[in-house]
Amino acid sequence: MKRRSFLKGTVASSMLGVAASAGLLTPQSVLAAWPKAAFEAKSVDGGMEAALGSSDVIESGDIKIKAPDIAENGAVVPITISTGMSGVESIAVFIEKNPVPLACSYDLGSTTQGFISCRVKMGKTSDLIAVVKSGGKLYSAKKMIKVTIGGCGG
Repeated sequence: MKRRSFLKGTVASSMLGVAASAGLLTPQSVLAAWPKAAFEAKSVDGGMEAALGSSDVIESGDIKIKAPDIAENGAVVPITISTGMSGVESIAVFIEKNPVPLACSYDLGSTTQGFISCRVKMGKTSDLIAVVKSGGKLYSAKKMIKVTIGGCGG
């Protein structure tokens, strides 16, 4: 029985060594790419430029923002962004008065619907700006959310 355990351990160790030497276990191959410059921007326009390539947006009534009017706890604000536009490429959420305005960004596949639901942090009362990229153009909608207790450490 000890011989079998030894052989299993030896085979497992050698397979792990082969996988590591082939570069299959490096963290870079596991981690997703993220727009570093977009999350380092200090303004909404700067975040849009870095994340979406432009800050020229068109106001649209086709974008629906479902979020509370008053968030009692800014650390957890549930939001839902939806749109009936066709060919939605991405949806990004910006919070104007947060230390880092870009809250989240989603790249959508060609067959997916224009819908996201998540929770964001808000430091203080601010506009939540949803930006939808569709057909190479940027469309946006805003909603003011009042925050009673800030969620960004303040």
